[in-house]
Amino acid sequence: MKRIVLFLATNLAIIVVLSIVLSLLGVESILDEQGIGIDISSLIIFAAVLGFGGSFISLAISKWTAKRLTGARVITSPGSDTEGWLLQTVRRQAEKAGIGMPEVAIYESPDVNAFATGMRRNNALVAVSSGLLRSMNSDEAEAVLAHEISHVANGDMVTLALIQGVVNTFVIVLSRLVGHLVDRVVFKTERGHGPAFFITSILAQVVFGILASIIVFWFSRQREFRADAGGARLAGREKMVSALEKLQRSVNRPHLPDQMAAFGISGRMKQGISRLFMTHPPLEERIEALKSGR
Repeated sequence: MKRIVLFLATNLAIIVVLSIVLSLLGVESILDEQGIGIDISSLIIFAAVLGFGGSFISLAISKWTAKRLTGARVITSPGSDTEGWLLQTVRRQAEKAGIGMPEVAIYESPDVNAFATGMRRNNALVAVSSGLLRSMNSDEAEAVLAHEISHVANGDMVTLALIQGVVNTFVIVLSRLVGHLVDRVVFKTERGHGPAFFITSILAQVVFGILASIIVFWFSRQREFRADAGGARLAGREKMVSALEKLQRSVNRPHLPDQMAAFGISGRMKQGISRLFMTHPPLEERIEALKSGR
């Protein structure tokens, strides 16, 4: 639930800033000329600008945000054999995947994890934890890097941003319609909008946003299976299975900052409703998919 709250808070902050900008530009009105009914066209345009704007601003600053949240140190010149191996492995895999050389970084954490992010396939960031480098052998670490390179090559960050933009748009439209209905029917506002509209819209946006995030997380889980398959092609199926099994046996559970959870490699088994909010499929399912060739 903490991840959901932080996710909603981040998006809300961006939407508030965009709302101010649109207000200054005079594009924020969603009422008809009489100030009584909803102008659907204006509402959809308003929602799309906010929805996609918030999503792509988040994507545009994703590398900067990731570095700040994890304290990742980008390797510009290798200072050890391990750093040299990291750069060489990522460069080889990037060439094989047909993408530009990503930035490679290490962040201090006892957890066994890694992530990839960035707005463009040819200018991404791949980061691994110090715990992963200590816990995995070279074959397993190579498979994890291949998984992250596959995320970049598949354009997963952009895909999820597009999906989030669509979801944001629907959430904003529905929340404004609910706010308008409550303001007119319950509080009897005849012209313009009263405080009830803004309060109800915000509450509805939170509720709809939580429900809509289930769709985004479902797509995120499907992309993990695809990245595992891509990692198997780049590094070898046995190496990929071995890396996931090592993650499964790891005592240290993933503690990437919540905002970066969707870009990491690890996944935990959850049951019931909480399973709907998982960004990753359970490792057991991913291992089985690889072994069965799915």
